[in-house]
Amino acid sequence: MFDKRNDVKQGNPQQDAPAVPAPVSHTLGKTAMIGPGIVINGDISGDENLIIEGKVEGKVNLPGHQVEVGKAGRVHADVTAKFIKIEGELHGDIDGKEKVIIAKSGNVRGNITAPRVMLEDGAIFKGSIDIDPAVSVPVGIAAQSQKPMDNVKSLGTEVSKKEPGYTAKGV
Repeated sequence: MFDKRNDVKQGNPQQDAPAVPAPVSHTLGKTAMIGPGIVINGDISGDENLIIEGKVEGKVNLPGHQVEVGKAGRVHADVTAKFIKIEGELHGDIDGKEKVIIAKSGNVRGNITAPRVMLEDGAIFKGSIDIDPAVSVPVGIAAQSQKPMDNVKSLGTEVSKKEPGYTAKGV
């Protein structure tokens, strides 16, 4: 029971090696990486996810994939991707097809267009955010009401239904 020799592992070295966690990916597929010592001047496009730890100037166009700007990443480009996460620095416009996240270490200067945007506490952002309602509103919600102005009241304004249109008057 207390024999130390029984506690010693004698197995396969592959089983004894610590497991390396796989990177979390919101989009399936391969992932390419631009390392911290790499500088790219030009446009980037392709069919893989991309992690940027180096410097990129130009345009990044991966509309069906994920782009992540790591903490060491410095990007001066317009970025278009399905999912975009910024932990480093990005100067340029961002077009996120599904979601944009600016992490607490992120620094973004530019305009964001996406159906969902998340700014973590501590993130630096200067620009505008345009949340496209056509993409972000589920179809079922828009089709629920045939008469959207019936029984509507809003912060000191009474809305009444009259023919041929609707009118609003202060309360």
